[in-house]
Amino acid sequence: MKKTLEKILAFLAQAIVNKYKPKIVGITGSMGKTSAKEAVFAVLKTKFNARENIKNYNNEIGVPLTIIGAETGGKSPLGWLKVFGRALGLIFGQDKNYPEILVLEMGADKPGDIGYLTEHFPCDIGVVTKVGPAHLEAFKTVENIAKEKQKIVTHLGKEGIAILSYDDPLVREMHKRVKAKVVFFGQVEAANVRSIELIQQGRDMDLSGIKFKIAYQGSAVPVYLPGVVGAHQINSALIAAAVGLSLNMNLIEVSEGLRDYKTPKGRMNLIAGKNSTLIIDDTYNSSPRAAAAALDALADLNVGGAERKVVILGDMLELGDFTEQAHIDLGQKAAATGVKLLVCVGAFSDMIARGAIENGLHEIVKFVDSREAMKKVGELIKENDLILVKGSQGARMERVVFALMKEPEKARELLVRQDNEWKN
Repeated sequence: MKKTLEKILAFLAQAIVNKYKPKIVGITGSMGKTSAKEAVFAVLKTKFNARENIKNYNNEIGVPLTIIGAETGGKSPLGWLKVFGRALGLIFGQDKNYPEILVLEMGADKPGDIGYLTEHFPCDIGVVTKVGPAHLEAFKTVENIAKEKQKIVTHLGKEGIAILSYDDPLVREMHKRVKAKVVFFGQVEAANVRSIELIQQGRDMDLSGIKFKIAYQGSAVPVYLPGVVGAHQINSALIAAAVGLSLNMNLIEVSEGLRDYKTPKGRMNLIAGKNSTLIIDDTYNSSPRAAAAALDALADLNVGGAERKVVILGDMLELGDFTEQAHIDLGQKAAATGVKLLVCVGAFSDMIARGAIENGLHEIVKFVDSREAMKKVGELIKENDLILVKGSQGARMERVVFALMKEPEKARELLVRQDNEWKN
């Protein structure tokens, strides 16, 4: 039934694309896809009629739903009939307000996923954020992940635009297999669109955001990302700039659009905690590179009033044979950042703790899962702590954030996975 549904949705969505001919910006990568998509949309919507994926609609079903402009029918036949009806209305009717540009995050859980999406919905602009170990149970090696991700740019024709990370060697090398024009983004001078003069704001446990400049072809403009934590988040802004510039926007327009950029839920979001604590909520998902970037961001923060830094880490899932070493490395990394307390949550807690102990950190607490952690973690937290919480989707670390929030009644507004389908 799922395969049949996929075929129907693909057929309908293709017909809609063929009729309205929107430009398609496709975004993929092992990390940073959603943040990049949000930044691109924040910039493009200031000048174009644009649409982005909602929720996690980045697969064989979600992408067609975004093109149709409908939410999933779930387990309801009537719900799916309404989706099909909307699609047919677009095909046989005329929607004068159909988007000029579709900003589509495209995910890959297994080989063939990006190929399927780009075959059915070819892009005008393809973006690869970064490539790293994720879904290794399916892909086996990082190189295989890169081969799949690169399809979002290798399928482009000469008239297309490929936007690639210069800082990531696996992504940078993709340009050799691309027919389209290539635009590199990154932190180094060799990148076409790059960041300079980074300033991380922070005072009295209230982090106001990041200031820096985006440089392109000899010009530079200041950019302010309010409420954003972590230098790795700058890549989303650089991608947005590269896309906007490719669509004939100027740097000033890009900078103004980025002021409305908000990090998606569960991606390094700042949330007020109990007892004057501050939580960095990075619970949407986790992988070795993403977790390391979050820890680097925490290490770089020098926040007035913070008594100590606490890290609460859940399992990183779907890593296959790399699972043990990845979690040991994560524990070592956490210890190296100057963390005072490490809380490990999940089946791989012993591995994280082992790495931390090897690197000299001994104040460690372990919990079986996020349900146990949410009941007891409050006892470990002290006034004015700065707390990073991270874990893979299946670890459900948003439960821990909920337990520590100053205003838990705002959970639906601030946290990931608060819909009824996740309540269990």
